[in-house]
Amino acid sequence: MHEGTAEKCAELAGSLAGGGVVVLSGAGLSTDSGIPDYRGPSGALVRTSPMTYQTFTGDPLARRRYWARSFLGWRRMARTRPNTGHRAVAQLQRRGLVTGVVTQNVDGLHQAGGADRVVELHGSLARVICLGCGDLTSRAELDRRLGLANPRFDAQATAINPDGDVDLSDHEVDRFRMVPCTACDGDTLKPDVVFFGETVPPDRVRECFDLVEKARMLLVLGSSLAVMSGRRFVIRAAKLGIPVMIVNQGPTRGETYSALTIDAPLGVVLPELVRLCPESLAVRLPAEPGPSTRPVLT
Repeated sequence: MHEGTAEKCAELAGSLAGGGVVVLSGAGLSTDSGIPDYRGPSGALVRTSPMTYQTFTGDPLARRRYWARSFLGWRRMARTRPNTGHRAVAQLQRRGLVTGVVTQNVDGLHQAGGADRVVELHGSLARVICLGCGDLTSRAELDRRLGLANPRFDAQATAINPDGDVDLSDHEVDRFRMVPCTACDGDTLKPDVVFFGETVPPDRVRECFDLVEKARMLLVLGSSLAVMSGRRFVIRAAKLGIPVMIVNQGPTRGETYSALTIDAPLGVVLPELVRLCPESLAVRLPAEPGPSTRPVLT
């Protein structure tokens, strides 16, 4: 570890030791699990534009394209596992230092790594909602139905995006068959995640603001804070005089509000924070949960 980074880690660990920390995490925390972020070093936005809510709801062909690609992407996402960063957050929580997590990720890896009190700001790939009747079902069940409807769909995914979408040729998309909602027979099934151009449910935003406003410190992990969806919590914390500290590989739009910024891999920094932080506040919970606790696999 670079000497300057080590010094910053020691300073951050000292701040964490006071407890009352709320974590705001982004896609950069999951890159070590094989899921790229949109704007960081692995830059999914460089390769492809994500599906927007307006296109998804307004174009049946676009919906089929999304589901064909997501059918493959989901299976790859379901095989991903929490990395050392996710487990470090859970360890800090078990020690009584982290009181809650607001995540912009939809992969369920925080929970799989042992964290609780996690608010999924942008929803979860583990659920599917019908935009026609509001029926909510599990993604695993939809995957089963899609598999039955497409027994010979053997396309290969070439790359995966943070929302579970993958790159797929038009020829492969044409072969894919979608299935309707089991409750209303409608054709507007959608993963229960917030697409680009879609609004986060107000009650969920309020829950996140409540967590931040009660925090002693806000720790941002793996987010460029490029969009207001996450940056607004940093701005609110700063306005309330709550210290903001950031660990992210690459630039962020939150440095103006940050008392300390560490530009380094989270897989290096977070285990070091666990090593440096005291264990005296530890709450005795099971050390390592099994994969069955992960929401996206149920």
